[in-house]
Amino acid sequence: MALIVKKFGGSSVATPEKIFNIVDRVLREKKEDDKVVIVVSAMGDTTDDLVALAKEVTSKPYGREMDRLLSTGEQVTIALMAMAFNERGHKAMSLTGDQAGITSTDTFNKGRILGVDPNRVFEALDEGNIVVVAGFQGITEYGDMVTLGRGGSDTTAVALAGAMKADVCEIFTDVEGVYSTDPRVAKEAFKLEEVTYGEMLEMARLGAGVMQPRAVEMGFRYGVPIHVRSTFSDNTGTIIREDYTVEANKHVITGVADDTNTAKVALVGVENKP
Repeated sequence: MALIVKKFGGSSVATPEKIFNIVDRVLREKKEDDKVVIVVSAMGDTTDDLVALAKEVTSKPYGREMDRLLSTGEQVTIALMAMAFNERGHKAMSLTGDQAGITSTDTFNKGRILGVDPNRVFEALDEGNIVVVAGFQGITEYGDMVTLGRGGSDTTAVALAGAMKADVCEIFTDVEGVYSTDPRVAKEAFKLEEVTYGEMLEMARLGAGVMQPRAVEMGFRYGVPIHVRSTFSDNTGTIIREDYTVEANKHVITGVADDTNTAKVALVGVENKP
């Protein structure tokens, strides 16, 4: 028996057909006694559409009401996915970030997770449900919904896995795992079997987009292994953990990150004095 947290992003759940593909995959991979929690993002471009909608109403679409609006995107996804599981004959229950016990700072649009009380999630699992949790959101001490900023669903998944002492947190994305560098830039790039939290954190901060730094920090904080793998294949991806389990994985240089949104300005012929 294993306790597994799986996270699927917006492109993976963009349509009802894709939601059913995820449901079928989870049921195919699930062993009889496994307990599964799924964290999802809003469908496709829903968040962008909600931001555009807000801009039609106000010139400053930020703050409490904006987070109230944006949090509805994930709520649509969790309800549809729970319905899809039930349609396939397996019990499922959807929970918002609040119901899943995720508390956050009151910094709207970029909240940080303060703690997770997963009792409601455990109760639903014990009743035989697959639990579908809304990513990207938490609740303040005053009961206000707060979104967690870019990569918030990844952070939700890893924090929830850590608080529940899950065996693994699987982050599904559109690539096979973590590569030595961007395979779209360098054809020689190869997939890493394993990488440490520290290495992944450095790569993420320097521009590697496959994982968000805050999610990696949560993994390190709780010591939960993070398995980065592809939504579109059954292949093993990359395991992010505290240390290597395979000696051959210890490279002198683990990876090279790039950031095409950074410009460098050099000033020449300037005297070296104030």
